[in-house]
Amino acid sequence: MSTGYAAPAGIATSELIEHFRPIFERIAAGAPERDLTRRLPHEEIAWLKEARFGAVRLSRDEGGFDATLEQEHVLLLELGAADSNFPQIWRNHFAFVEDVLFDDEAGRNERWRAKIAEGALFGGAWSETGGDSFFDMRTVLVEQDGRFLLNGEKFYSTGSLFADWIHVLAKGPDAADVSLVLIEADAPGVTLVDDWSGVGQRLTGSGTTVLENVEVPAGSWYPFAARSRYQEAVYQLNHLATLAGISRAAQRELVDAVRTRPRAYPQGLGSVPREDAQIQEVVGRVSAVASAAEASVRWAARVLDDLVGLLTPDPDSDDPIVVEALHTATIAVYEAQLTVTDAALTASTLLFDALSSSALGEQKALDRHWRNARTVASHNPRVYKARIVGDWHLNGTDPNAAFLGPLATRAADAAKV
Repeated sequence: MSTGYAAPAGIATSELIEHFRPIFERIAAGAPERDLTRRLPHEEIAWLKEARFGAVRLSRDEGGFDATLEQEHVLLLELGAADSNFPQIWRNHFAFVEDVLFDDEAGRNERWRAKIAEGALFGGAWSETGGDSFFDMRTVLVEQDGRFLLNGEKFYSTGSLFADWIHVLAKGPDAADVSLVLIEADAPGVTLVDDWSGVGQRLTGSGTTVLENVEVPAGSWYPFAARSRYQEAVYQLNHLATLAGISRAAQRELVDAVRTRPRAYPQGLGSVPREDAQIQEVVGRVSAVASAAEASVRWAARVLDDLVGLLTPDPDSDDPIVVEALHTATIAVYEAQLTVTDAALTASTLLFDALSSSALGEQKALDRHWRNARTVASHNPRVYKARIVGDWHLNGTDPNAAFLGPLATRAADAAKV
């Protein structure tokens, strides 16, 4: 069976950046104003779709750019430095791209790659409020009179307000199934609500999706277990690119603010802040943690690229070398999460030590960096990843077992009924 995926031919990172950076710069120019007014960036997302941002991982033959995962995350990092809402808007999309990068026997994935190449954006609706666990869902796909209907309510529907398609996690269509169901964002019965009330990342469209008898064509879903084997790592790495982008944005705005600030403190060591050794030290520390965050993201993405290279001949391979590479890639991302989270929170806090109370002006919007970093870091608390990393190093415990274990248990229990 053809995999539908070949190792990227080697597009230069500089070529990708040259293509997308002008758009990133336009996005950055409006970032403070959007944060202050909560203006959803529909126009700016359209710029990225028109430039085929969502197709960077596809082959050139299919309308993409032949980018590696490392190159994709370099772009996401730079986009996050422009406005940290944007990588998260695309988070579900890029995870879905990895799901369909390889061919399947039904030819389904080729259809979705064509839509991605055309510029379609895929949002997600997975999590629900309440329940005992992630898989304790009330959203269901059922067959009624020959029609498949989707009903339920989701929260954290990141990117869906901007999406053409949404992939929804649901029980069904059979009792033992947990499926990812693809629906058009404007299909009858779909209601998208911008009610995300977090202190940060306010423009990501991470609100509620209500599904009322949404008709789903046959073949527009696939088993949750059939998703990309490294999708969980890709999901987390997106957050890390966002956090690294926040670190770099905080560093750049700090440098700009200090360079242009004429007034020094009486206790200072220079006639202007940029000549003050204490202020220089703060700028140096913020710059260092921002660079460390970028390096951690690129390193983890490179390890994932190594895994994809092993999977290319056979995406379903159970060869021990492939299984070990999957564990190693997951751990690389989880280790990076610890480094990058610390970096983003440090950079977005320390920048105020080099400035003054005038930096707290609402119009400057410097507080958005800490609010956004704290919000992204809270979506997947690092305390759990630290424990998983330690357990793997000490005991060789599968780092993916905690997430996939409940799904396997559900399927086994349903099969006994």
